[in-house]
Amino acid sequence: MSTADRLAGFTAALRAHGFGIGTGETVDAGYALEAVGFTDRERVREALAATLLHQERQRRVFDQVFELYFPLGRTPEAEPYADTAADLAALRERLADALAAADAGALDRLAAEAVGGFGGFGGFGGVGSVAGSDGWSSYQTLSRVRPETLLVRVRERIRAASGGAEPAFADRLLDDEIRRRVESFRERVRTEARRRVAERRGPEEIARRAVAGTADGVDFLLAGREQLEELRRMVRPLARKLATRLAARRRRAARGEIDLRRTLRGSLSTGGVPVRPVLRRRRPRRPDLVLLCDVSGSVAGFAQFTMVLVRALHDQFARVRVFAFVNRVDEVTELVARGAADPAGLGGLILAEAELTGWHGQSDYGTALGGFVDRYAEAIGPRTVVFVLGDARTNGSDPGLGALRRIADRARRVHWLNPEQPSLWGTGDSVAPVYAEVVEMRPCRNARQLEALIGRLLPV
Repeated sequence: MSTADRLAGFTAALRAHGFGIGTGETVDAGYALEAVGFTDRERVREALAATLLHQERQRRVFDQVFELYFPLGRTPEAEPYADTAADLAALRERLADALAAADAGALDRLAAEAVGGFGGFGGFGGVGSVAGSDGWSSYQTLSRVRPETLLVRVRERIRAASGGAEPAFADRLLDDEIRRRVESFRERVRTEARRRVAERRGPEEIARRAVAGTADGVDFLLAGREQLEELRRMVRPLARKLATRLAARRRRAARGEIDLRRTLRGSLSTGGVPVRPVLRRRRPRRPDLVLLCDVSGSVAGFAQFTMVLVRALHDQFARVRVFAFVNRVDEVTELVARGAADPAGLGGLILAEAELTGWHGQSDYGTALGGFVDRYAEAIGPRTVVFVLGDARTNGSDPGLGALRRIADRARRVHWLNPEQPSLWGTGDSVAPVYAEVVEMRPCRNARQLEALIGRLLPV
């Protein structure tokens, strides 16, 4: 693969993960490579990062894709292990030494050896066969090597090398450092496994299938704990970005539209040529916003992220009210305001202090929508925009279309944001197509889509 083809493939893989890389930036990356050369791989990495990255959170994905398109070297062929248990014990001893010394080069070599020796699967040469393997598994490698169990051994070697006793708090700091080194080794193993598979299948497929994207592109319904935590850290920067966008839209809207009648009247003095258009001034009025959120099951993370984001944007609206439900609805506006300082604990705070369930714990959209209309109808007026957040899965209960129609009739606009992919709407107990006949149903599977929808749908 030529350098130009490698760079083009690399930038295409990053774009597939949502990176905003244009032609000009790709050209800049080529000039950067020409300037730094290819003798130092880390200089190549940093030159490409400087020209292609826009945000710090993109760095993790960038590094993983970089390892596929600019690998350290080809995988050496290895003989099958004669005595797997003895070889595993010897590798763990050398790994403990490398972790204690924080030897990056040794950790790279041990990661390659561990994957080659214990990560091959589907081959004909046994566990350690490389040439006969159909693939390599970082999970299989790490489950056999178990680097996390070496903490005590590594700590003893570090203390023996430093000489002398240390206070108890120093041990805790040392343990944290060892855990960071272990996690670094685990990441080296994952990188090595992806690299070996990419040698056979090509980097394009592995970059698409085996590299997790940035948190803002991960489906809310599939996000793990670490990804949800990263999403929470994104709330304030995202809110600032959206606030700037909404303020700009509001300024443009305040200029008003052309008043055709007055413009034509003024054009009489110029022979009917509208030289000076007359604008119909409008008074900017910030809308009211109501969130109606399903906080049950897997959609809870989506609802909580949106609550915190809207709370950070509250200055952009005349009034914001937030309601949560499972099968009963309750206002949680004040709880969201209190939980904004601790987004991770917001879900527990809402479930503990709000009355969201009746005699069962399953979501019931019909009962919740009906309860909202009966108890909180005054929250909706002609200036109110309503966002309903949920997967529209009723667990076989009455969908409550009459209550949803009453909400739509009272509000300025109702948007339903559904975290499920549209191909699943209408399957099983989903009544999304039925609700879509009453209000606008829009897919909102990740933070990137949520940002685009809020920036586009909110009126000014």
